[in-house]
Amino acid sequence: MLLTIQNLKVCYGSETALTIDRPIVIEKGDRIGVIGSNGAGKTTLVRSILGLVNYKGTIRTDLSPEQMAAHMQFNEYTDSMPVKYIMEAILATRISQNPKLKELISYLEFEPCLKKKYSRLSGGQKQRFTIILVMMQDAPLTFYDEVTSGLDFETRQKLVEKLAGWYRDKSAGLCIVSHYYDELEQLADKLLILDKGKVVDYGRTKELFHKYCGRAVIILDRCAEHEELTAGYRRLASPAHLIALSCDNEDVEKELAGLLLSRNINYKRSNQDIEILYINAKKRESEENNEK
Repeated sequence: MLLTIQNLKVCYGSETALTIDRPIVIEKGDRIGVIGSNGAGKTTLVRSILGLVNYKGTIRTDLSPEQMAAHMQFNEYTDSMPVKYIMEAILATRISQNPKLKELISYLEFEPCLKKKYSRLSGGQKQRFTIILVMMQDAPLTFYDEVTSGLDFETRQKLVEKLAGWYRDKSAGLCIVSHYYDELEQLADKLLILDKGKVVDYGRTKELFHKYCGRAVIILDRCAEHEELTAGYRRLASPAHLIALSCDNEDVEKELAGLLLSRNINYKRSNQDIEILYINAKKRESEENNEK
């Protein structure tokens, strides 16, 4: 066990920003995606664990602060010198004399940026710069808070692939805050779902998907024809432009797929769509609260 959170409460003045009643346990090797809308408490959670905000409750860990690394959403560095020297000053090492640092710079394709000043870096290059600093700590537990925020799709994809590749087969625990569902599908095997400062659910992605969506989900564009054709199948909550159909067993999936193929209708089949999972977890939580 790396860390346990229990009975946590964070307040900003009279406003409660985050409440965690049931235990949240982070194990060695966990890849946890933290998901929720703006104001759900995602960054507050990370800042609480790092000791950057006051809280009530218990965060129990055997790790020292130095054994936790964090990539926060906003980072700024001096612009008076090339980033090579900023990097060497922060890490207290010379690039030429540090094989691990040279490996990271090469892995993240950062060599062409070393002579540039920080303000001259693109958004993706700034993120890679900070990621190198974080990865160099080789911490047992690392937090990434909106690591690809503001980047274009292609840059995001390349950066996420680099992150996934670097941490593959490593025992470090990761906690990734992101509002990009596709990123979490690549990086996370557990999900912590937050809404309005409270925990909706926490667990392995596959188990949560089965709980809220079924064995698999078939997704297609929403239109009158598709609505009528799939009327007999169980609907899940979904974005307004899509229809999401639950397949609780293989027979239902085969039947539905055969029907759509016979009509030459394009569809997507998934057993890990985090967006659909998230929407339906929030919907069930809302329904249960209304019943109380």
